[in-house]
Amino acid sequence: MSLHHTGVSRRQLLATAPAWLAGHALAAAPAEMPTALPLVLQQPAVASAKAQGLTMLAVARAGQRLVAAGERGTVLLSDDHGQTWRQARVPVQVSITALCFVDERTGWAAGHLGALLKTQDAGETWVLQFDGQRAAAAIAGAWQDGTEAERRKARRWLAEGPDKAFFDLCFTDARHGVAVGAYGMAFSTADGGESWQALTPALPNPGSQHLYAVRVVQGRLMLAGEQGLLIRADDTGRRFELLPPPSKGTLFGLVALPSGTLLVHGLRGQLLRSTDQGAHWQKIDTGTTATLSAGLPLADGRVLLLAQTGELLLGLDDGRQVKPLPGRAGVPAAALGAAADGHLLVASLRGMRRLPAP
Repeated sequence: MSLHHTGVSRRQLLATAPAWLAGHALAAAPAEMPTALPLVLQQPAVASAKAQGLTMLAVARAGQRLVAAGERGTVLLSDDHGQTWRQARVPVQVSITALCFVDERTGWAAGHLGALLKTQDAGETWVLQFDGQRAAAAIAGAWQDGTEAERRKARRWLAEGPDKAFFDLCFTDARHGVAVGAYGMAFSTADGGESWQALTPALPNPGSQHLYAVRVVQGRLMLAGEQGLLIRADDTGRRFELLPPPSKGTLFGLVALPSGTLLVHGLRGQLLRSTDQGAHWQKIDTGTTATLSAGLPLADGRVLLLAQTGELLLGLDDGRQVKPLPGRAGVPAAALGAAADGHLLVASLRGMRRLPAP
């Protein structure tokens, strides 16, 4: 594990890390890496007057500010609750799929070609911390001394290079986070992204299914993905267990409610509810067959759900029932956020949409 913090030892770092991270800190990226990267990971996003109409895939709050991100490395900022937007400076041209802020200034973005970026000025500027080339080498390095099947996997990851996307990321504080993505790619950090450790070899995912969502629920890491895949850190936090799939349909999102209840949503309007960290699930009728692409917990215990069609649903009674909302984005939608003034923000294939509070 490579540390870049002066005066911070490996032992000190792991002593404060969550258990699910400390147990996997050996699968780190090698110190010596090839330097040649695809040009889209070396060139900054193009400033464009049409940026506000580009496909947006993620939206998050940084204090009072809204930050949205999408194709070609586009990041948009709004300081008036989503009424107007301006473009930020980003060092890559790959699509950004997820955002996470831990305070009003510090946040991360995940995207295609294994890109992980960090901002410390509320999204004004970004630094590329990690990329798919280093991700492939780290995962291959963890398998290269294993079984013949694992060595074959290692060779394949190296041959394919930086071709895989991150789809989601979750930080519990300014140091500890996890990012997940295509073909089971998963990495954790205990130093704010200065170094990233491969979790992929530790996951019970022999089919290398895509991972679309990651959350920490009552201290335990939860992953969701393709074909009903659900993975949870066990009680010790040092091993991962494959949970019985509550559905065969792909799961695109995890929502942790203030009560500790966990909701998972995905294809064909499926919504499942668990009160025991995924051991048992209850199917919730959503009244729609449209894929649910995003969920947003509200402070009062309710939850908003967004369908890819732009339809909005409201979850009540700790997620036990769902009803449709009259407002809708009117465009194919990918992500959902809330402004400080209560308005909803929808990241869509045609830019950002601002809707009234539910």
